[in-house]
Formats: sequence, structure tokens, C-alpha cells
Amino acid sequence: MNRNWTPRSWREKPAGYMPDDYPDLRALRRTEEELARLPPLVFPNDARRLTTALARVTEGKALLLQGGDCAESFKEFTTDNIRDTFRLIVQMALVLTFAGGRPVVRVGRIAGQFAKPRSSPLETQGGLTLPSYRGDIINGMEFTAEARTPDPRRLLQAYHQSSATLNLVRAFSQGSYADLCELHRWTLDFVAASPHSERYRELADKVFESLCFMQALGLPSESPPVLGPVDVFTSHEALLLNFEEAMTRADLASGEWFDLSAHMLWVGERTRQLDGAHVEFLRGIKNPIGLKCGPTMSPDELLRLMDVLNPQGIAGRLTLIGRFGAESVAERLPALMAATRQDGRPVIWSIDPMHGNTHKAGNGYKTRAFDSIVSEVTSFLEIAAGEGVHPGGLHLEMTGQNVTECLGGSLPVTEADLSSRYHTHCDPRLNADQALQLAFVVADTLHSQRDPRARAA
Repeated sequence: MNRNWTPRSWREKPAGYMPDDYPDLRALRRTEEELARLPPLVFPNDARRLTTALARVTEGKALLLQGGDCAESFKEFTTDNIRDTFRLIVQMALVLTFAGGRPVVRVGRIAGQFAKPRSSPLETQGGLTLPSYRGDIINGMEFTAEARTPDPRRLLQAYHQSSATLNLVRAFSQGSYADLCELHRWTLDFVAASPHSERYRELADKVFESLCFMQALGLPSESPPVLGPVDVFTSHEALLLNFEEAMTRADLASGEWFDLSAHMLWVGERTRQLDGAHVEFLRGIKNPIGLKCGPTMSPDELLRLMDVLNPQGIAGRLTLIGRFGAESVAERLPALMAATRQDGRPVIWSIDPMHGNTHKAGNGYKTRAFDSIVSEVTSFLEIAAGEGVHPGGLHLEMTGQNVTECLGGSLPVTEADLSSRYHTHCDPRLNADQALQLAFVVADTLHSQRDPRARAA
């Protein structure tokens, strides 16, 4: 198992979308060595616990909700931002739990989602060409030569910010921000402003009444819990492999290797080459991992990647994250789902409705239409039902903040609104109202699939 693999064997493979222009390579090596001496951000047993929870998703007994920032930033690092994103994840999970009749595994794109692949290594503005912004862990967003020069000290800043973020998430999971009554009040704030308020209020009240009844009787909830302490695991794209290598440690009890920068890592659409460095790295770690599956992926390529990334077919090990676009999902997804169903090895099918639906608005802002996001998600649920595959989950770029980055929603964002609160450092995110509305849309669909009377209505 994992023959010829070490945490640094990826260095012998072609590695795309990583910076190769650090001006001081000795300073970079010293930083990598310092990272390797720092304490882990997470622990092997928690990564194993997530694998066990995800195994229930492969069996159709749970759902996965994975969401958070497109790219975390040093500038936007505040307690309020982390709290609001945590709150939104837990709110959405409550709605999905009781509509789908299954517990929800909550995984944040948080405490490590700093690096972003860019389609071009260079950017030109006003006749000046500089390196592209690659995420705060590599360089700065400001369009100056100094900011755009890769700086190894940013690796350490990202580590320490991730550590602080994890501490806040753990504190919130134990405290009032996971409190049932508070979550219900926040949900009703959304419902009151929705044009579908009557339908959403009915579902929100059912969720609240069910939980209060369980709480009054002292009944235990299913794992993962919805009452009491709330687990929110962490995840990010394993893009900057020198950082991931430095955070990879051998478990003292088993000798197995875990990347202890996060509970879960994934490989992106751009970096999933079978002979590439990113697949090489992920095949050797024992964390649960994700694989982005886009419109260019063939069923044969998917099965070969499964052979490399999960040769033993361990349940909960591999999540397949579709990202097709609303116009392509019906054409491309069914064959991939059929291939995994016929193969028989347990996988989770999740949908990322964000990346395939990006476009430029007339005023030049990169944006996404909420209607397209909803369309891809509902198509995913319908295709999964038709293929006899469990629709395992959602993978979203979202924030608990009231940003104006994606068009539409129940409190509609227009093109004219984009400039008012467009704060993302990379791709547009759903705001809290849009994300919660999406949760209710999915809840409606799941409920109608479970209840024939709802379908008839």
C-alpha cells in the first residue's frame, strides 16, 4: 500500500499552478523547515472520525455540506466573519437534516483555503504586467511589484491564522452560536424577507418543533449531533504542496501519514492529472479526500483516478465533487455517475454549482447567477435519482457576510449592486441569504423525493 510514496515524492512529478518564482529559495526552504517543526493544526483521530462520518454518506444515511470562502484572506480575518460563516453552515445543516431525514456532516472551506489556481501566471493592467494574485499564502492582491512577488513568510502567516481560526471554530461549536433557539431566530429573520416566506416558515417551524421535542425528552440525536456541541470539520484544496508536505506527519500509533493542515483535502479540476504531483501527494495521505470532476472528465479517467486515490475502496475516503455548469451537468454527469455505480466502490457524489457558472457582468465584475446555481443543484438531485445514486452533498463558495457578489436571490442582487459590497479576493460567493435560500430549495426537493404526497402536491 502506497509503495514508493513519501510526503515529498510529489516533487518528482510535474506540478502545475504552483509558484516557481520565489526570489530567495533558501528563505523558502528555511520556512518549509520551520513549518515542519510547528504543531499540527488537526489530529489523525479527528480525520479518521470524519472518514467514519463520510462513510455514512456513501451508504445514503447522511449528507455532506461543505462550504466557506473562495479564498481566505489576511485582511478579512475577523472574529465576526468566522462566527457568521460557522453560523451559516450550522443553519443550513439543520434545514437539510430535517428535510432530508438524515444527519449532515459539516465541513468548512476554512482554516487553510488560501491558495488559488489561476488560468494565467501574469496579469496586465494599464500596460503594466505583473504576476497574478495566487492567494494570500503566496502573494498580495495589490497590483504592485512588491505585493505580487511571492513571499515565503506568508506561509507562516497562513499557518498561524489557520490555527487561530480553528480555535474560534472549536469555541463556537461549544457555545451559544450552536444554540438551537438562536439558530431558529436567525432562520426566521431570513424567512420573513423571502417571497416564499409561508412555505419556508412551515419547514423552519417543523425543524424547530422536532428539535425542541427531542431536547425536552432528553433524547440523543444521531451522529453527527444537532444538539449540544457541533462538529465543523475543516478542508481546503491541496494546491500548495510544499505547505502540505511540511504539515504531513506520521501517526505514532499506526505509522500512517496524515496531512494535518486540515481534516479533508481535495484536488482541483486543473490539477487532477494522473501523472501529476497533486494526485501523487493525495494518494499517500490517510485523510478523507475530494476530487473535482468537471465537464472534460471521461468515465474511464474517473475510474483510473479512483484506482490511484482509493484503490482499496475505503468507504468515506473519496468524495467526487461535480462542477459542470448548469448548461453541461445533464450532458456530462449521468455517464460519470453510471460508471461509479457499475464499479461498485463506495464514493460520495457532491455538487459544486459555483465554478461552472461564473461569468463577467456588463460592468466587468466576475459574478454568478443564483438561478444558474439553483438549476445545477436541482439537476444534480434529479440525475442522481434517475441513476440510482445517493446525492451526497453540496460544495459551496459562500460567506455569512451580506456581500453582493452573486446575482439574484430572494433579496435580489443586481449588476448595479455588485460594486457596493464586493469583497471577495478571488471568486464570487453566495451571501448568507442566498446560501440559506439554496438550503431551503434543496430541502424542498429532498422532502418531495422522500414523501410521495409532497410530490403529488
